[in-house]
Order: sequence, then C-alpha cells, then structure tokens
Amino acid sequence: MAIRYNIRMAGVGGQGVVTGSHIFSTAVIHAGGESTIVPFYGSEKRMAPVESYVRVSDEPIYEIGEITFPHIIMIFHPQVITHGKSYTNPFYFGLKKDGIALINNVGPMNLERDHENELKDLNAQLYYLPATKLSLEVAGIDLATNMAMVGAMGCITGLTTLDALAQAVKDRFLGKGFVVSGGTAALDSVVERKFKKKQELIDKNLAVVKAAWEFADQNGWAKKKQTMAPATAATPA
Repeated sequence: MAIRYNIRMAGVGGQGVVTGSHIFSTAVIHAGGESTIVPFYGSEKRMAPVESYVRVSDEPIYEIGEITFPHIIMIFHPQVITHGKSYTNPFYFGLKKDGIALINNVGPMNLERDHENELKDLNAQLYYLPATKLSLEVAGIDLATNMAMVGAMGCITGLTTLDALAQAVKDRFLGKGFVVSGGTAALDSVVERKFKKKQELIDKNLAVVKAAWEFADQNGWAKKKQTMAPATAATPA
C-alpha cells in the first residue's frame, strides 16, 4: 500500500512557514521519499497569513495546488486559531479522520466548544509544541520557530530522519537548489544578521530541530520511521 500524506502549514509572515515547508519536503526526499510543496501568500509582510502545502509519498506525485483535505495540519502561530489569521477557517477545516494537528503553543489552548467537539468526532490527535519558546531557549532567536515545528513533525510522523533534516537545513542555508521569494529572502537576510557566521546559523537551527525532535520523543509522540521505498500499487489520496 502506498504511503501518502497531505500536510497544510499555516502561520504568519516572519515565521518562515515557507522555508519550513521547503526544509521538511527536502528532508523527506533525502530520507528516500517523494515530496512537493506549494506556498500560498497574500501580502508578503510580517504577521500577514501564510500557508504552504506539502505532499509526501513513496511514489511520484502529480497533484499541485491547495490542499483542502490534509492528513496533517501545522499551526505555526496561535493567532491562526485565536484571530483567524489563516486562509482556511476554522483552522482544522478539511482535516481527515484520525488526522494530526501540531500547534505552536506552550500548552493546550481553550478552543471553542464546537471546534473541540468536531475535532473529537474526527479523532484528531492534537500536539502542543512550545516551538517559539524552544527557539528562544536554544537559538536565542524566535525566527527558528519553523525549525522546531519541522523537527517535531519529523519525529511524530517518522517521514524523515534527523540526519535528513540536517542535510535539508544545510541545503537551504547554503543556497543549494532553492529560488525564494523576495519576502522569504528578506527573512533569511534578517536571520543571518543575527549570527556572526553562516555555520553558526546552521548549527543553531540544527540544535532547535534536534531539541524539538527530542521534545516530541520524550512526550511519547514519536512514530516508527515510515518505509519510503517505491510503492508497488497506487492508492488514492
């Protein structure tokens, strides 16, 4: 049976949502899978809604465009939920039965009762990761929040490995194979100015990835690594 995950990432401008989606997608490929991404911007400015859609499989992927019915959602900023800063509302719209939601928050959020009931009916697994807190503690900067999110998701799903994520981070910040938008390029520039050397930038980001992976593992969220060898038969998404 083919492995297939559709992932919707939602956050606000300035958090590196699109950069995070690039890194996770590349890490899946480094781990032996197939993956594509489609970013979606409104106005490229800080705190404006941003979404990015990542498809993961162990066979070729031909679909493009928005992911309406994700298996996994990643919420990079709590205001996506509390202020509706998203192109998809409510934040879990379209989430498949038994789906996963990884939310950047220090602890469980007080969701609207209707939302709680609908998520319960979906048997959704909600994971609350203090991604920004980890970023500040480990890297000394909140702009590594995206690294925490992808690190934890790698552990939760087993779709990639720490080594593959490390290679993807190096690829991203060494400029190999990526063409970024003006807004994302500007964000990279801001991040780089926070550190004296690019190697230190890479090391700090990798430390956050590892810290978030370990946080997920220590909390019992980890899933066994998925077998991403080519599938023998196609399965509908």
